[in-house]
Amino acid sequence: MPVSSCQEDNPCWLVAIRAQQAAACQHYEAAPLRPPPSADLSPLVCPANGRSGPACSAAGSFRAGVSASACQCCRSAPLGPSRRFVPSREMAPKKAGDGVKAHPIIGRFGTSLKIGIVGLPNVGKSTFFNVLTKSQAAAENFPFCTIDPNESRVPVPDDRFDFLCQYHKPPSKIPAFLNVVDIAGLVKGAHTGQGLGNSFLSHINACDGIFHLMRAFDDDDITHVEGSVDPVRDIEIIHEELRLKDEELITQSIDKLEKVAVRGGDKKLKPEYDVMCKIKTWVIDEKKAVRFYHDWNDKEIDVLNKHLFFTSKPMIYLVNLSEKDYIRKKNKWLIKIKEWVDKHDPGALVIPFSGALELKLQDMSAEEKQKYLEENMTQSALPKIIKAGYAALQLEYFFTAGPDEVRAWTIRKGTKAPQAAGKIHTDFEKGFIMAEVMKYEDFKEGGSEAAVKAAGKYRQQGRNYIVEDGDIIFFKFNTPQQPKKK
Repeated sequence: MPVSSCQEDNPCWLVAIRAQQAAACQHYEAAPLRPPPSADLSPLVCPANGRSGPACSAAGSFRAGVSASACQCCRSAPLGPSRRFVPSREMAPKKAGDGVKAHPIIGRFGTSLKIGIVGLPNVGKSTFFNVLTKSQAAAENFPFCTIDPNESRVPVPDDRFDFLCQYHKPPSKIPAFLNVVDIAGLVKGAHTGQGLGNSFLSHINACDGIFHLMRAFDDDDITHVEGSVDPVRDIEIIHEELRLKDEELITQSIDKLEKVAVRGGDKKLKPEYDVMCKIKTWVIDEKKAVRFYHDWNDKEIDVLNKHLFFTSKPMIYLVNLSEKDYIRKKNKWLIKIKEWVDKHDPGALVIPFSGALELKLQDMSAEEKQKYLEENMTQSALPKIIKAGYAALQLEYFFTAGPDEVRAWTIRKGTKAPQAAGKIHTDFEKGFIMAEVMKYEDFKEGGSEAAVKAAGKYRQQGRNYIVEDGDIIFFKFNTPQQPKKK
């Protein structure tokens, strides 16, 4: 929005009443702004909140480039030139009820989380890992061809990121990444050490989510450790091995807590002991996974996160089909697998894919791949699998976008604006003032930042704002003062 010309005897009043926007001449940046007598102060309805009232007349004072915090109608006012972060001395906007308390998440804290590929031997784990990560991990027709875990980062496909890159055409383009680990096959009795079980279980314990991969195709050339193909039986074997390992860990923890909290009379540890007894009832007596119970309260989740049990990890079920079955979308096991998951792990995703097809597509050029998929009226399942794995870890990302760089910054769901700013630099969190937020959908629809501002959809958010997936954010912060030299 243009700024009025400055004259020493003429305060630079600039009030755009109907757009609910206000700005000041830079020469009068610190000066309070009030609407001139001729301004139209008739009541109007604010598009941001549907409230009506005098057009910003009760706002008190405006400062250059910042709408008054007291005026709800000015929440969407523009903040000046586009930027990712701007040092400032201005105060953050405050708003009653700004932000809500996020429900705690079961799992490890942080954003450097991993999802492990878990299953019986010879079900296609290493093949899946190779096509997913475009790497060359060993994939042979014998059990335990993978011993040490293979780990790689996979870019998360996102049309929003691609659009922002196309729009800004920056030299630096950094998407979000999913960390994937290929773990050796588990066998029945792994919790007791069978098949190098203890070592492999420790690799699963280092992960935060699970791609549970099962085989649903027949091939005489590829042996099955159980002697036959039965993915439902395979699911139950993996589930039981993980549950039995949790049973061992729970029993050990309760024995230790009982000595201190019950017989020793330590009242501080008594609440944890009580929670562990509840977990014991569910996992050992009821023989169910931790994540199958959906009503853990905040204190119970704190205890679960202290122990990080195997069966608390989110799980996505990947069904490895033959190329023929995947293309025709038919397989005798799919309905049985879905019924088992709906009964025992309701809400969990079941995603069919074909390792053989993905391996074939990997060796094709982009044109050949597109033609092959169109001819067979199918598509790769990898983008869906990657996005599902990322979401299962309770991760999301916001964008910073400009002519120099478009970047997706990974955060946990429920992260507030200051902590999101801290992902860019710790100084941004320490000196956080506000976040200027555009929704991706508004930016794409409007076609520019100016259009989003003109539509009243460019928001100023305070420190209680919970960042949403796909937000385009520009941060304002105070530069930390350097300690004075003696």
